[in-house]
Amino acid sequence: MGVAALSVTLAGLLVIAVAVEGLVCVLMAAPLGYALACLGGWVGYALQKRRGPRVSSVAVALILPLALPGFIGVERWGRLARGPEPEMLVRSEIVVAAPPERVWRAVLQFKPLPPPTELLFRAGIAYPTRAEIRGTGVGAIRRRVFSTGAFVEPIETWDEPRRLAFSVAEQPRILTELTPYREIQAPHLDGFFASTHGEFELTEMPGGRTRLVGRTWYRHAIWPTAYWRIWSDAVIHAIHMRVLEGIRRDVEAGGARRYSG
Repeated sequence: MGVAALSVTLAGLLVIAVAVEGLVCVLMAAPLGYALACLGGWVGYALQKRRGPRVSSVAVALILPLALPGFIGVERWGRLARGPEPEMLVRSEIVVAAPPERVWRAVLQFKPLPPPTELLFRAGIAYPTRAEIRGTGVGAIRRRVFSTGAFVEPIETWDEPRRLAFSVAEQPRILTELTPYREIQAPHLDGFFASTHGEFELTEMPGGRTRLVGRTWYRHAIWPTAYWRIWSDAVIHAIHMRVLEGIRRDVEAGGARRYSG
């Protein structure tokens, strides 16, 4: 198992060195890679310990490289066989000490957020910096600016001051890879993660407070879905909380300016 784990470590360093991947994605994949490697190491050890004729190590060394071309395209075939990826939902909420009318104005557009302190964002994950909106009502365009670009969000529901729902027409890259090179083009950063739509829900509470809920629906096409959803849900929740906390600070400090359209 130690040898198997060492091989995964060296492979991870190699793909970073030749600009196939960045550090963030290698670290995310590491738990899965180490688990599979240790399982393979255990199976290999069990086979070589069994009694009876053994397969020559030379034969194995020759057979494995010849078998690898047969796995080319397996992931793509698996994606086609599974059909459309399921849509997933992440929900986060916060309580703001202000009435919904004031919170609504800050939801529409909020001022620049301070630099992130979360390790997740400092490691390269895209994070929100501000939001701005043009127009009013259904059809208005909201731009949620991130460190890597902007989400373009056409408004689909404008129920002031209770609910703002939008689709996602454009989105930037989800992360900036940590790498010794200026930039790498990791293929899984293009088209494998898609935010489809989102919403803010404001509910009036006793004492002039507001429960502010943020929801994001998204899809990703990285297998195994259950494993990678742990990461994607955590990232989206962290993004939600950065925005919600920023809105709360702004509103409770009296900084939510009147929306002019």
